[in-house]
Amino acid sequence: MANSPQAKKRARQNDKRFAINKARRSRIRTYLRKVEEAIASGDKDAATAALRAAQPELMRGVTKGVFHKNTASRKMSRLSARVKALGYTRGLT
Repeated sequence: MANSPQAKKRARQNDKRFAINKARRSRIRTYLRKVEEAIASGDKDAATAALRAAQPELMRGVTKGVFHKNTASRKMSRLSARVKALGYTRGLT
């Protein structure tokens, strides 16, 4: 347990940051889930719109220190590839 005044303050600050980061992470996951649902439904326009809405949220999470830059880039790359593939029928000619 924190005993010194600075340790007590630090514990308060950590709790506050944890709550803010938790809310931000949850918000980003919601945006990503909307993209996943649009992809699953097969609606390319909805998926594209959801992806465009998710991108700035994901990058904001990077600047705020919630996600690592490479993690966000990887998620965006994989999602955009899946959205792009929605318009094609693979192997059917």
